[in-house]
Amino acid sequence: MSFLGKLFGKKEKESLDQGLEKTKQGFFERISKVIIGKTTVDDALLDELEEALIGADVGVDTTLSLIERIQERVKKDKYLSTSELNKILHDEIVSLLVDVPSDQMGFQPPANKKPYVILVVGVNGVGKTTTIGKLAHQYKQAGNQVILGAGDTFRAAAVDQLTIWSERVGVSIVKQNMGSDPSAVAFDTVQSAIAKNADVVIIDTAGRLHNKVHLMDELNKIMRVIQKQLPEAPHEVLLVLDGSTGQNALEQAKQFMAVTNVNALAITKLDGTAKGGVVLAIAHQCKIPVKYIGVGEQIQDLVLFDKNEFVDSLFTLKKE
Repeated sequence: MSFLGKLFGKKEKESLDQGLEKTKQGFFERISKVIIGKTTVDDALLDELEEALIGADVGVDTTLSLIERIQERVKKDKYLSTSELNKILHDEIVSLLVDVPSDQMGFQPPANKKPYVILVVGVNGVGKTTTIGKLAHQYKQAGNQVILGAGDTFRAAAVDQLTIWSERVGVSIVKQNMGSDPSAVAFDTVQSAIAKNADVVIIDTAGRLHNKVHLMDELNKIMRVIQKQLPEAPHEVLLVLDGSTGQNALEQAKQFMAVTNVNALAITKLDGTAKGGVVLAIAHQCKIPVKYIGVGEQIQDLVLFDKNEFVDSLFTLKKE
């Protein structure tokens, strides 16, 4: 069993299945309607499958890639039954998804990266602060000392919300007055973590995209001041996206990738939407691993993303 497999137990599987119920209905039922009553995979069926995948928010580019792969299998095998199609589609979707680097799996940071610095980016309203709180909880539960940095100094609500999360989780927080330089908060947070021999630092940032030049300058400055103390940091630039916004989430991902070196994704609010197919589009087109997904409002409802378990869930509906 893989390391991630050990982390992804029965409880996590149940949370995933329950959280993805609406997405599974939107995804699996669309595909089932295409296949039911058919015996062979022909051009007409593939056209219907293409339409179903796009309708399930998988996105045009990712859908076309999947259809091309299936066409190659049909060409190679000469004959493909519809009973085989689900398995092939399942396997091809898994192959599209990017693996999380082995040293970033789970909630135990690499021993040679202490403190492990996570810079969290994303627009306002996607669940960024809540994700930070849940992430801090998971790292603390794994036995790590965690420090939060309230780097979104432009919104009092963001600082207040992160403070509430720090108290709820029982971790330290570094913050300054409203309107302070976010890079100063980042500097103080990392400095505090080094002084306290902390394991994990999670720094919030302002969620603005309307002025990309300003955002890029701000993020670059934050990174420079962090690197003055830890040249390899931030080790993780985590982009938080709201899965319920469908293809808008993909567009946000592209915009943030243009201004900073995002190397991990967290996709939230999947429990309340049928648009979870967008996870496939984002992971495939951005070539960045999805590391976490949010499947509920409870503190433990941020689960590690296991691409095999995720795709298994998409192809499995509860039996009534």
